[in-house]
Amino acid sequence: MTSVPPIDSIPQAICFDLDGTLLDSLDDLADSMNAALREFGHPEHPTRDYRYFVGEGARLLVTCTLPEVHRDPETIETVFQRYQAIYRENWNRKTRPYRGIPELLDALQARGLSLTVLSNKPHAFTVACVQELLSAWDFDVILGQRDSVPRKPDPAGVFEIAEKLRLAPSDFLYLGDTAVDMQTATAAGCVTVGVLWGFRKAEELRENGAQHLITTPLDLLELLPKRN
Repeated sequence: MTSVPPIDSIPQAICFDLDGTLLDSLDDLADSMNAALREFGHPEHPTRDYRYFVGEGARLLVTCTLPEVHRDPETIETVFQRYQAIYRENWNRKTRPYRGIPELLDALQARGLSLTVLSNKPHAFTVACVQELLSAWDFDVILGQRDSVPRKPDPAGVFEIAEKLRLAPSDFLYLGDTAVDMQTATAAGCVTVGVLWGFRKAEELRENGAQHLITTPLDLLELLPKRN
């Protein structure tokens, strides 16, 4: 585990990012986007490159993967719609919880902590992922990207979750794997934990506000204060 000293107060809730934090979804995201690009005659990208394309919503994913000369609004919208349709049929082919996530969720739930999810993945996909792949655990709030709410790094989603649970954002420990996650948590006033098994590296997480870094899911338990 790589971190600063343990958290000095017991959180009441955990807010998780989804892709790259709870779920290893990179292959399905990359395969679906590449299929859409291929249909329209655009170059595909290696799966590893998608670590830097994802994290800020599906529309920006499409924009980043299209050649610059084809990033006009009409093309983006057309490819976006096709990508959504392909991903809807293929999102669960390879996507699975990361190793150690089931054990972490078991332990957090046993401690009575509220579990929540905030993702820039479209809301319907976010809910489907959690309900199908993480159905063994009770998540109190699951929010994906919605047109009515600014996407991360705007902290609006965190504030909405906190209000639903009648907690302060400072009562939350926020786990994520990208700069966007760290910026979101910092802006909201949460305790920020960067995870190193996801899509980005430690330097990016530190530079964007990570107060703690963990290498494996179960490292989080070592950060949490013991209950009396």
